[in-house]
Amino acid sequence: MAESAKLLVDDVLQGYPVRQWVLSLPIPLRLLLARYPKELSNVLQIVHRAISTDIIHRSGYLKKQAKTGAVTYIQRFGSALNLNIHFHMLFLEGVITQEHGKMTFKRVKAPSHSNMEALVNTISQRIAQYLEKAGLIQRDIDNTYLDLPINDEDSLLPLQAASVSYRIAVGADTGKKVFTLQTMPAKDPDHLGQLAKIAGFSLHAGVFADADQPEKLERLCRYIARPAISEKRLSLTTTGNVRYELKTPYSNGTTHVFFSPIDFISKLAALVPPPRLNLTRFYGVFAPNANVRAEVTASQRGKNSPRLAEHLKDSDKPYQARSMSWAQRLKRVFNIDITICEACTKANVKIIACITEPAVIQKILWHLDKQDSPITANSCRAPPLIESKQIRTDDYVIQRDFNFGA
Repeated sequence: MAESAKLLVDDVLQGYPVRQWVLSLPIPLRLLLARYPKELSNVLQIVHRAISTDIIHRSGYLKKQAKTGAVTYIQRFGSALNLNIHFHMLFLEGVITQEHGKMTFKRVKAPSHSNMEALVNTISQRIAQYLEKAGLIQRDIDNTYLDLPINDEDSLLPLQAASVSYRIAVGADTGKKVFTLQTMPAKDPDHLGQLAKIAGFSLHAGVFADADQPEKLERLCRYIARPAISEKRLSLTTTGNVRYELKTPYSNGTTHVFFSPIDFISKLAALVPPPRLNLTRFYGVFAPNANVRAEVTASQRGKNSPRLAEHLKDSDKPYQARSMSWAQRLKRVFNIDITICEACTKANVKIIACITEPAVIQKILWHLDKQDSPITANSCRAPPLIESKQIRTDDYVIQRDFNFGA
C-alpha cells in the first residue's frame, strides 16, 4: 500500500493536479463483472473513454489534439466485507498537448453537477449496450436482467452472490441478511454537487489534490490501495462470532456487522480476485505503450525513455525499478528514521542485519528490558482480538432485515 502510493506520487502523478473519480455499479453488475474478468476490462475501457472525452471537450480541444491520463484501482470489497466491484480513478485535472515539439499541460475547471449527470447517463447507457451485445444481459419491455450460465460444479458463484447482496452464504441462516448493529441515530443523506446517480450507477468526483499537495495525494493513493480488511476494526464476540466495525457508519446509524466464523471465511473467499487479474490499470498518457509516457512522467520510464537508453548502454541486464527497503517504508509512512541515533541525533546508524528469527528477537528484547531500554518500556500493545465484556449489547439494536441499498 505505502509503496504503491509512493510509486504513483513520485514517478507518475508528480507535478499534476489530480481528481478522484469513483464509479459504483448496480448490484447485479457487480456479480457479473466478478464472474467475467475479461468483461471487467472492457467495461473499464468504456468508463475511461467517457471520462477522458469529457475532460478533453471541457478543455476546448478535440480527442486528436489533446490527451489525458489516469490510474485506476479496481476495488472488489465494500465496507461491510461484501463483494462490491467499483473503480477508483485518478484522472489528471487537465489535458496534455504537443505544441512546437514540446509537451504542455492545460488545466480544466472542476466538473459541474450537470456534467456529472450527463456523464453517468452516458456511461450507464454504453455499458448496458455493450453487455447486451455480448449476450450477458437480456431486455424486455418492463425490465433488464442478467443472463448468467449456471454451473452446478461452480462453488464460488453462490458465495459471490450472497456476498454481493449482503446475505449469509453458509450455515443454518443461509439466505438471510447479515446481522448488523445500529449504535447511532439515522441521518439524512447528503446531497453533493459533484455526485450523480442513475439506475444504480453512482459517479462521484469531489476529492481533488492540487499540484502543490503531494502529501494529500499520497494519502489518497494509500486509501484507494488499502487492503480489504482492517485488523483494527476486527474482533471476536464472547459468543465466538466475528464482529467487524464499519469505517463510516451507514445513513441509518449502522456501525457493525456480524458473521459466524464459517460465513466470515465465505466472505473472504468471495473477495479473492481470479488469478492473473491486474487490479491497477494505467490509461492515456500513462499507459505502458503510450509514446509520450517517458516525457510526461517524472520517472521517464516508457517508450523512447532517455533513462532506459542510458541504462541499456551501460548494462546488458533489463531495467528494473528498485523496491523500497523496510527502513524507507518506516520513514515514509510513520516518519520513523532508524538511521538517526537517539542519543546524538545524528544520521550515523547503519543497518547491519535484518533479524526475523523469533527466538533471537526475544533474546534481544529480554536483554534490552534488563537494561531499562526505552524501546521495551513502551506500554503500547496490539488491539484486543476479543471485545471487552463491559460492552452491553442491550444498548444496541440488532437488525436482521436491513436494506443496504445499492
